[in-house]
Amino acid sequence: MSDKILLGSRKGTIMIERIHGQWRPRPIAHAGIPVCYAACDPRDGTLWASLDHGHWGPKLSRSRDDGATWEDITSLKYPKGARYIVKYLPTPDFDPSAPSGEPEYADAAVFKIWNIAFGNANQPGRLYAGTIPGGLFVSDDGGDSWELNRPLWNHPSRGGDLFAGDAKTTNQWHGTPASIDYGVFEPGIHSIVVDPNNQHHLYVAVSTAGVIESQDGGLTWAPRNQGMLNDYMPNPETEWSHDPHFVTHCAGQPEHMWQQNHFGIFYSDNAAKHWKRVSAPDQGVHFGFPIAVDKSDGRTAWVVPAHSDAERMSIDGGLFVARTSDGGQSWQRFRTGLPQAHAYDIVLRHALDASGDVVCFGSTSGNAYISEDRGETWQCLGNNFPPIYSVRFG
Repeated sequence: MSDKILLGSRKGTIMIERIHGQWRPRPIAHAGIPVCYAACDPRDGTLWASLDHGHWGPKLSRSRDDGATWEDITSLKYPKGARYIVKYLPTPDFDPSAPSGEPEYADAAVFKIWNIAFGNANQPGRLYAGTIPGGLFVSDDGGDSWELNRPLWNHPSRGGDLFAGDAKTTNQWHGTPASIDYGVFEPGIHSIVVDPNNQHHLYVAVSTAGVIESQDGGLTWAPRNQGMLNDYMPNPETEWSHDPHFVTHCAGQPEHMWQQNHFGIFYSDNAAKHWKRVSAPDQGVHFGFPIAVDKSDGRTAWVVPAHSDAERMSIDGGLFVARTSDGGQSWQRFRTGLPQAHAYDIVLRHALDASGDVVCFGSTSGNAYISEDRGETWQCLGNNFPPIYSVRFG
């Protein structure tokens, strides 16, 4: 169980610590700057924040002294010649459901550094960063330098190697509303999952494309979307075009994986070879963004449901957290300590985390709540924080 929580918020990075049994926030860091993700590297304690600076653009910031000081590091940059397909231009035989027109390309630039992940203990300098427009960057020197993973960028699902020329295949990666603030509608990598038992085995989740796996350290990639459903599509079981909101796994049982998306909660107990929808719509446990998994029991997970895709707010004006302990076969709903009237919070994809028996979430209304009994009862950490984008235990 951790005694430190990092909040990435609309106006900076907030650290909350347990001191003499009480949770207390420190003064805000990166004051006034949007921080879309903040996390602690469990290998060496380095703190990381992804800054979404309106003037200077996306940057990474790190602290090696527990937040006393921070340093901005060299920003991630796409290499010269990195392109991607932004849309298809209609031709006389154009079919919107199966684009076959002329692709329009754009030169890649980093709009957002959406997620940061850490390598295994035997990879002391390995870091990953997921970006909009859908690039996975890798560092092997603790973040001093970064390189684009080209096999994923050049994957046939994106049109192939566009460094070498025009597309040879159809682009299957589509945009995410998370990028609209930047004047674009591009895909983004928001989840990076590293197998704790195998440093060469990792997953990324893309809005909008789906879950993609590599078993050789990122040299090759394959979709892992079997069993997922996209009810917007003519074929809901399409191989691509899925929009997972967040994908994670159980650290102690990494073959157990979970995700939330537009069409429910999905669970896999075989390392994403197949997903199963385990929602309970009649209990309001269906749509939402974040999901957290117990570190040792892969069948136990928590969600903070939302009303619907159209009404992105809490259900009937009240907040609750749902927990399953049997792989989604049944769900319990917990409300004690959470507001049950005139509460319209929404919890974003990175804004829920669990550490031992402690669970914490934050909302875009600036409210943060914590439970120290596995989600059954809750206390408020603060009602006047800036909108909260991410919550991670340190």
